[in-house]
Amino acid sequence: MKPLPLLELGLVVVTFASAFFIAVWVASAPMPTATRTGVRGLVRQRALAEGGIWSHFEPLVRWLGKRLHGLLSPQLLAAISRQVGMAGGFLGLLAEELVALSVLSATGGLVAGALANVVVKIGPAFILAVGAFGGVAPFLSVSSAAGERAKAISRRLPSAIDLLALSMSAGLDFPGALRQVVEKSGTPNDPLIEELSLVLQSLKLGRTRRQALEELAERAPIEPVSELVNAVVQAELRGNPLADVLRIQAEVSRQRRTVIAEESAAKAGVSMVLPLVLVFIAILILIAGPMAIRLSQSGM
Repeated sequence: MKPLPLLELGLVVVTFASAFFIAVWVASAPMPTATRTGVRGLVRQRALAEGGIWSHFEPLVRWLGKRLHGLLSPQLLAAISRQVGMAGGFLGLLAEELVALSVLSATGGLVAGALANVVVKIGPAFILAVGAFGGVAPFLSVSSAAGERAKAISRRLPSAIDLLALSMSAGLDFPGALRQVVEKSGTPNDPLIEELSLVLQSLKLGRTRRQALEELAERAPIEPVSELVNAVVQAELRGNPLADVLRIQAEVSRQRRTVIAEESAAKAGVSMVLPLVLVFIAILILIAGPMAIRLSQSGM
């Protein structure tokens, strides 16, 4: 076996020494006590109860997350925690645990890339690309879950506002109307019902209507929710009948949903042009290709 040159040997030593000191640094980081109450605690319990591969990796993610907590800035942790909250508490993860999951995923990507590179022989760039994709994959999953949750809330919001207005017109107050919408929904795992349940819980804990609704707007930062919160807060400040305001807001939300659907349909027509052109070209090749082959074989 050919001995390693001095430079390569030095790089290997530096790499292993750096990995060792990083491991010691992570292991000596402070370990705060993670809270397991609230929405994320319930989401984590559900995810673990379902079993699967997550239940096997969860202890490792939790341990590594505690080690990484002291190495991350409070601003970064707050931004990641907000994103996880917008995704409905994705797997019940804390901010540092999502970073830990990203580190483990990147490590798995590097290992998978190295094994695949043994077969395909592409080079180190392929290994780094697979590792980078593994590192960003958890954040992409959280972002996708947040987007799907926002769409679901926007889709169900007009009918929920209608029910709120109808309940308040029948004589119920705002918490009572919320309770009716939550209890009669029949889908407790629906994102909008979960958010309304949190609003109702905040009101039970003594928060004002404005505080509870502003927290809703922070958890679901989409335009229909923001407009609903602003309309209710303004109605409360001016003393306007809340049931009338809710009916108007439901109609506005419904019109916006219709406009968005029409815009999406128009964009879909434009987006189909390129695939249709490619299909047309493929059909021409399938028809004209054999004819061209026969003509060339006949010598014409």
